Amino acid sequence: MATERYNAREAEARWQAAWTKTKVFETDNDDPRPKYYVLEMFPYPSGRIHMGHVRNYSMGDVVARFKRAKGFNVLHPMGWDAFGMPAENAAMQNKVHPKSWTYQNIATMRGQLQSMGLSLDWSREFATCDLEYYTRQQRLFLDFLEAGLVTRRQSKVNWDPVDMTVLANEQVIDGRGWRSGALVEQRELTQWFLKITDYAEDLLTALDGLDRWPEKVRTMQKNWIGRSEGLRIRFEIAGNHAPAGQRTVEVFTTRPDTLYGMSFLALSPDHPVVKALAADNPDLAAFVDECHRMGTSVAVLETAEKKGFDTGLKVVHPFTGETFPVYAANFVLMDYGTGALFGCPAHDQRDHEFASRYGLAIRPVVVPDGVDPAAFSVADAPFLDDGRLVNSDFLDGLSVPDAKEAVARRLESVTLDGAPAATRQVNYRLRDWGISRQRYWGCPIPIIHCDDCGVVPVPKADLPVALPDDVEFDRPGNPLDRHPTWRLVDCPRCGKPARRETDTMDTFVDSSWYFARFTAPDADDPTIPAVADAWLPVDQYIGGIEHAILHLLYSRFFTRAMKATGHVSLEEPFRGLFTQGMVVHETYKAPDGSWISPAELRIEETEGGRRAFRLSDGAEVTIGSVEKMSKSKKNTVDPTDIIESYGADTARWFVLSDSPPERDVEWTDAGAQGTNRFLQRVWRLVTEAAAVIPPAAGAAPRSPEATALLKAAHKALAAVEESIEGLRFNVALAKIYELVNVLGSTFANDKARFQADPSFGPAFREALGILVQVMAPMTPHLAEECWSALGRDGLVALTPWPAVEPALLVEDEVTLPVQINGKKRADVTVPRDADAAAVEAAVLALDAVVKALEGKPPRKVIVVAQRIVNVVA
Repeated sequence: MATERYNAREAEARWQAAWTKTKVFETDNDDPRPKYYVLEMFPYPSGRIHMGHVRNYSMGDVVARFKRAKGFNVLHPMGWDAFGMPAENAAMQNKVHPKSWTYQNIATMRGQLQSMGLSLDWSREFATCDLEYYTRQQRLFLDFLEAGLVTRRQSKVNWDPVDMTVLANEQVIDGRGWRSGALVEQRELTQWFLKITDYAEDLLTALDGLDRWPEKVRTMQKNWIGRSEGLRIRFEIAGNHAPAGQRTVEVFTTRPDTLYGMSFLALSPDHPVVKALAADNPDLAAFVDECHRMGTSVAVLETAEKKGFDTGLKVVHPFTGETFPVYAANFVLMDYGTGALFGCPAHDQRDHEFASRYGLAIRPVVVPDGVDPAAFSVADAPFLDDGRLVNSDFLDGLSVPDAKEAVARRLESVTLDGAPAATRQVNYRLRDWGISRQRYWGCPIPIIHCDDCGVVPVPKADLPVALPDDVEFDRPGNPLDRHPTWRLVDCPRCGKPARRETDTMDTFVDSSWYFARFTAPDADDPTIPAVADAWLPVDQYIGGIEHAILHLLYSRFFTRAMKATGHVSLEEPFRGLFTQGMVVHETYKAPDGSWISPAELRIEETEGGRRAFRLSDGAEVTIGSVEKMSKSKKNTVDPTDIIESYGADTARWFVLSDSPPERDVEWTDAGAQGTNRFLQRVWRLVTEAAAVIPPAAGAAPRSPEATALLKAAHKALAAVEESIEGLRFNVALAKIYELVNVLGSTFANDKARFQADPSFGPAFREALGILVQVMAPMTPHLAEECWSALGRDGLVALTPWPAVEPALLVEDEVTLPVQINGKKRADVTVPRDADAAAVEAAVLALDAVVKALEGKPPRKVIVVAQRIVNVVA
């Protein structure tokens, strides 16, 4: 009788209900077993999960289920990163309240994630827009404020004059707002900042201890923090044309060795000298306004066309006494260094572009070792490598490091207006974290503004500062600014009428401590410190490389700030970090150039390749490149469709099996179908074998055949265990494929042995049990169904991981290379416990050795046990 097909839809719903009923994945903080905290970056509730979610959460679930089976008390929670602009956009476009939109999306996505069979502790679920969550976030803000980790000051921001909001640098495209298309303005706004720069050096040096983080991520963070050692040099302004009180301009440089290659000095458009000059110079003021329409990011400034305005000022070279022009330049940032730089075009790409545009001198002062300075040219491109100094007076012939030191010592000994002409300084590229956002759907900043008392923190007893529900999105801008009553409040100090802060917090704040809240999500305080310390750091954190800098850096800072305010006792939030690749798919274009989704197509495999046709009219469609799944290019696959068609286990297995987890995986229908066929094959093997394998009749001695079968199973078990520990999920699945092939072939070709060999049936049943258990982290529903079919008690989800039998991993034979007169000529396979005489006899019987000796005895045979055999002819 043929085995019925595995019915994934029926089985998966049934086992998910069983897990829920037994609360098998709910975690007890008082459990005495060793802890293991696995966490995937929580999702934004956009409305639907995508295949990237399936891959990310499948990886975390494999680790969680494996560690649970290995005897750990596993914390594997889920929540929602729920504040942010998309909800406000939906409110404006669809006339729906952000709260309603967000919680509807959460309900939909929760159901989708639950249909994947993830072993999540849903009892700890929260959304960052929950009042209970952001109330505690407001307490953290007030604690940070008391600890001196919060400041308020004016800052330059990108301002969209149509949407009336601050834009992130990434939202400024070609100088225009990403949504409104309006020319962006740079404005000075009073903003709230978290003082992440207080921890710049610590955040940098501590990266060396994160040995379970990808090296690429650590490098990205090091570059973002951007520590640089250099000189702060004071240049005297020549003549008497400087603004009142400005006798010098200070410049920070990491390349003081190139001072003799100077041809100009550049100031930020926001430098005090430029501001003073622009007050009386309309043309300079217009240039400054033009600069303010650019984005504020370093990337924008580095890629933009380099422009300057000659201010008419000149500065004096500290060594030669020459004077050089001073420009206002669009590529100089006021908030890095001093907002001023000296330009050495021969050895800096940005300076080279600027000098070439304005016809300034380009004079090389560093040349490669062994190159004639007279023949060396930098007219077309700057020389950026190390070398030796030329055209530099007392520096000539020195290396770059030695020249830097020589310049520093010389300038430190020179005084200008009674102070050293230069001082050594360490700078960081990292800036303080501006958290003010002019939007409604975010955590309110718990501050009150009083005309008499100034800035007043909301007393903790008066928290929460809850968002009002009765807001309107009928026009751009922050609805909190125009709410008739919410922002009006009495000052907690003097009792006079005052105003609430209407800015809300950057949503990166919400995601910078959620991992700590999961440890005690119902606590009245942000954390229960002892509980947080017991669970943290997260043992395995999993998420996309796109979060390598901001989210991970902010979380590292936030944990330090929480330590400084008594909420935790540790500094690093994530012990292990894994950044998975994306899920990609082919793209398809209709004859009119529009994108077509995979669901609208029929694919034909032909001898010449593959062709695609639109289902609606049969028109041939162009098959394009494989790209990241995106709604704009319609190359997405809905996980719900896959789960309904094939089951969650098929989707999980496919995204884990096709490529190394740190690389992109290409979703194909053929691959999904192949995965489903394999899982059906496993089901048939287990159920058909379970029906015919006789029960064990006593403990019969293992036959060689039974031993060989168990060796295959235990080798697979050991390999899968090692691969999951190393997060090499595709390797683990490859080992499972091999075991299935062995068991399938044995069952098909050796059924008679079940009756003839009393040890073979129990061995096969044990091997099947191992197969089911090693598949359980990846395909938990099928594993439960197979476990039941084998007559095993309880749930696989609650069953300990099988122990590897070390003796079964030992090979009985060993293959050794055989060298003749120092060159490898053959291999010999001998029993592992063979003595030297037996090995020598086997080697001398090899055809290659017999031929080489030509009937003569060898001069010497050297046997290196378990390693190699050398024959000297």
